[in-house]
Amino acid sequence: MATFESLAGLAVEVDGYSLEPLREPVASGFERVCTVVHMTGGGVEGVGEDVTYQAADHERLLAAGPVHADALAGCRTLGQLCDGLESLDLFGEVPPSSEVYRNYRLWAFHSAALDLALRQAGVSLAAALGREQQPMRYVVSLRLGEPPSLEPVQKRLALDPTLRFKLDATSSWTPELIAALAATGAVDSIDFKAFYRGTTVDQAADPVLYRRVVRAFPDAWLEDPDVVDPGTAAALADVHERITWDAVIHSVADIEALPFPPRMVNLKPSRIGSLRELCATYDHCDERGIGAYGGGQTELGPGRGQAQYLASVFHPDAPNDLAPGAYNRADPPAGLPPSPLVPAVDRAGFRWEGQS
Repeated sequence: MATFESLAGLAVEVDGYSLEPLREPVASGFERVCTVVHMTGGGVEGVGEDVTYQAADHERLLAAGPVHADALAGCRTLGQLCDGLESLDLFGEVPPSSEVYRNYRLWAFHSAALDLALRQAGVSLAAALGREQQPMRYVVSLRLGEPPSLEPVQKRLALDPTLRFKLDATSSWTPELIAALAATGAVDSIDFKAFYRGTTVDQAADPVLYRRVVRAFPDAWLEDPDVVDPGTAAALADVHERITWDAVIHSVADIEALPFPPRMVNLKPSRIGSLRELCATYDHCDERGIGAYGGGQTELGPGRGQAQYLASVFHPDAPNDLAPGAYNRADPPAGLPPSPLVPAVDRAGFRWEGQS
C-alpha cells in the first residue's frame, strides 16, 4: 500500500481554526517569525507551523484571520480535506514573497489536519503507517558569520563534544578556517547554497572554494552545489556520489529531473508542502534505493518536532538537519538532548513532544 493511502481514509471533523504568531531572534542574525495553525474539531486540536520566511507574509495572514474556516468546516476523510486545502488560495489577494512559500503554508495546514485526524482516531502517525519509530540521528546546521569564525562550532562542541555539523560554505572561508573545521572531525555535510537568489544566504559558484572543501572534507556530503558552472563542475567531477540535493526538491518530479541519479536527497516536509506528495517522495526514494534525510526551517513551534517525527519513522540513521531548535540560538543552553534523539511522542497524533 502506498504511504498516503494509509492515511487518506482517516475520518476528520473540522470546526474551525485559529492562528498563533511566534517570534524569536536566532543565531543567523535575524528575527524568525512563524505562525502556528490550530485546527479544531470534535473537542480536540491539531497543529501545524507556517515557516514562511518573510514577516510581512505572516502579518497579512494574521490580519486576515481564519478566512477559510467555513470552507474547511465539516466531516470528510483526511484525503478529501487535503485536496480541499490545495484548492484554496492560502495567501489571498497579495501573492507570497516567494512562490515556494505557498508550499510552506500548505504544509502548515496539511500537518495540522493530519494531527487532528490522528487525534480524533486515537492513533499515532507511526501506528497509522505501520512503522516503528527509531531514535533520530541529527546534525546541527550553522553559518559561521562574516567574517567567518570557528567560534560558533567551538561554542556548541563545548556543550556536547559528540555533536555533528552541517555548515554553509562561503567564499570568505579561508584555508586556515577550513583546516580548523576539518580538524574538529565533526563535519558531516557542507551546503553550497547554489540555488538561492536574492537572499542573505546566496553563494555564487566558486571553483576555489569547491576544490578546497572537496579535499578538506573527503567523507562529507556536498549539498546543493553548482554542477553547471564549468569550474565548479570540474571540482566535483570525481565526487558525484557525495552530492545531495535540497532546495530544488519539491516533488518526485524534481528528484527525477536531477542532472544525475542521486544517492541522497534532503526531504523537507514544508518545502514539499502537500502530504500526498511528501508520502510519494518517501515511496519513490524507498523503491529506488535513494537515501534521504530530513531538514529544518528554523521552526519555532510544533513544525520542528513534526519533522523530527517523520525522520524517526522514515530515515532515523541519516544525518538529519533537525537538531533541537535551541541550537539555533546565538547562545544555546547546556543540557540539550544528545543525538540520537529518543522519540517522545503522544499516544495519538503527529507531535514530537518536549524535544523540538
